[in-house]
Amino acid sequence: MIQFFMPMEPPTVTHQEHKVSVVNGKPVFYDPPELKRARQKIIGHLCKYKPVDMEPYQKGVRLMTKWCFAQGEKHKDGEYRITKPDTDNLQKLLKDCMTTVGFWEDDALVASEIAEKFWARIPGIYIRIEELS
Repeated sequence: MIQFFMPMEPPTVTHQEHKVSVVNGKPVFYDPPELKRARQKIIGHLCKYKPVDMEPYQKGVRLMTKWCFAQGEKHKDGEYRITKPDTDNLQKLLKDCMTTVGFWEDDALVASEIAEKFWARIPGIYIRIEELS
């Protein structure tokens, strides 16, 4: 099992924000600059927490994440965030970044997922990965 908390301001841009243009009559998908920045930010933080001696998971895993967004004046620490971005969109970008960093061979190995989002005094992303038996 691996668990860690990445103190950071979680990005609110999500994987949903792919763009498409038409080149020679064919659709070409690309990431806009803000999505590229969000991806690099997450990858930069994840690299600090991947154990150096860790082999990528090759069996099914459960991924638990708690997205903690800066609470500001209107919300209490630990209050659920019920506004956008959607958890499924946040998770897709995170899992793709975790694949890039080498936490697992393929994010298809994530067979169980618990994702929550909160307002928090200390913003960041809590991540827990455990192999399924």
